Amino acid sequence: MSAIDSGIAVQRPRGAVFWGVVSLAIMAGFAAILLAMGRDPICPCGFVEFWHGAANDSGTSQHISDWYSLSHVIHGFLFYGAIHLFGRWRGRLVGLGAALAFAILVEGGWELLENSPFIIDRYRETTASDLYAGDSVLNSMSDIAFMALGFLIARVTPVWAVVAAAIAMELIALWVIRDNLTLNVLMIVWPLEAIKEWQAGR
Repeated sequence: MSAIDSGIAVQRPRGAVFWGVVSLAIMAGFAAILLAMGRDPICPCGFVEFWHGAANDSGTSQHISDWYSLSHVIHGFLFYGAIHLFGRWRGRLVGLGAALAFAILVEGGWELLENSPFIIDRYRETTASDLYAGDSVLNSMSDIAFMALGFLIARVTPVWAVVAAAIAMELIALWVIRDNLTLNVLMIVWPLEAIKEWQAGR
């Protein structure tokens, strides 16, 4: 596959450093905004876990990783696929560093929206996540990092393997916590009482 066919160009070392700095600056900016919004820097519990396996408790979305981290990896898959298709459609190269920085910008925007009172209340009203109170800043930055990981994995992995991985992650999350990216979006946009009751174990 040629560079034009791929839609996203291989990044030169100098460009990689530049866009790496830009990406970190974007993340720092989002962290500052979230702090200004009143989000807790870390879990209010006062400690940090690398992995928090419980779902819908006071530690969910407060630590470095949890079951919802899988959704953010899938975000990276989707962003890479969208930019890849855009580059092919335009017939122009999109630099890998610039593409990743743009994906980080979009993901950071979602983190701001997700931690707004409107979305927090929406989650609590329409899903079984009635204890959800927003993310810690640490968790939001980790979510962006997991998205970037998914983006870079999609860069070097065959399409079939990326699709298979996304389906597997969705099914695993569905089985373990009765939630995943698909249900998350569905319940925010078009909540169904039957799904809410199933998620709550009723």
